[in-house]
Amino acid sequence: MDLRQLEYFVAVAEEQNFTRAAERVHISQSGVSAQIRQLERELGADLFDRSARTVTLTVAGKAALEHARAALAAAGAVGQAVGEVTDLIRGRLTVGMVIGCTITPLFEALSAFHQAHPRVEISLIEDNSDRLVDGVRAGTIDLALIGTATATPDGLDALTIISERLVVAVPAGHPLAKRRRVTLRDLVAHPIVCMPPGTGLRTVFDRACAAQNLQPAIALQASAADAIADLAARGLAVAVLSESMAASYRDRLTAHTIADVETPVLLALTWKSTHSPAVRELLVHSRRAFAKPDSR
Repeated sequence: MDLRQLEYFVAVAEEQNFTRAAERVHISQSGVSAQIRQLERELGADLFDRSARTVTLTVAGKAALEHARAALAAAGAVGQAVGEVTDLIRGRLTVGMVIGCTITPLFEALSAFHQAHPRVEISLIEDNSDRLVDGVRAGTIDLALIGTATATPDGLDALTIISERLVVAVPAGHPLAKRRRVTLRDLVAHPIVCMPPGTGLRTVFDRACAAQNLQPAIALQASAADAIADLAARGLAVAVLSESMAASYRDRLTAHTIADVETPVLLALTWKSTHSPAVRELLVHSRRAFAKPDSR
């Protein structure tokens, strides 16, 4: 067997489809099928059950999958180790970013990293913070920019970029607009538009409500701050945002810090390991980009 066969085997196992696996590894479906058949002959066992529309692993395939992934990871580590010694970083880097994020220094960091290390293939994905953290823990994402209610997610390393209070944002004619002080109880007397579960902002808000035994009426949910602000500006609900988010809509909305919610919403970079020289280098560029005075 060789690494190419193992790569095809892992691709089919993860995609559960020979056609999608072939597209992923950039060869024909017949080529993938032939290599998998050859691997099965060498191992003396079928790795896949091909009887249904979805390709599934046999017992032997399940036993082989973890070892195949480990072999591919080990082979990649060899190249990275040599590249580090020779000051040449290559490979792939998967970066996650929370949906609706309007903070751009991450793009500056990626640009600077790409200029310094053009041999590294960069993938950028958007998702909610909970799923990004799961991806970092599973090793499918190397580094992620997340919204969080805790400074460091369990089992991971993190660098806090922004720490901000929650605010309520309403149009000029709303009863809360003229209040000098707005509490959580004042807020939950109105329909609310905010981010969905799985985001750092929503986690902070939900925990604050639970601590006071309040049950807010979440009338609307949106992943992007622009959508939340637009809905609030039209009087459909009061918006719950962070301070920097709300600052972008001063022309349409009046924002008040929620006086009795002191737990901040955090924006943080999080990663599992710096064994990868690419991750280490991206962290260097990220720290530099986010340290700039205009990083917000």
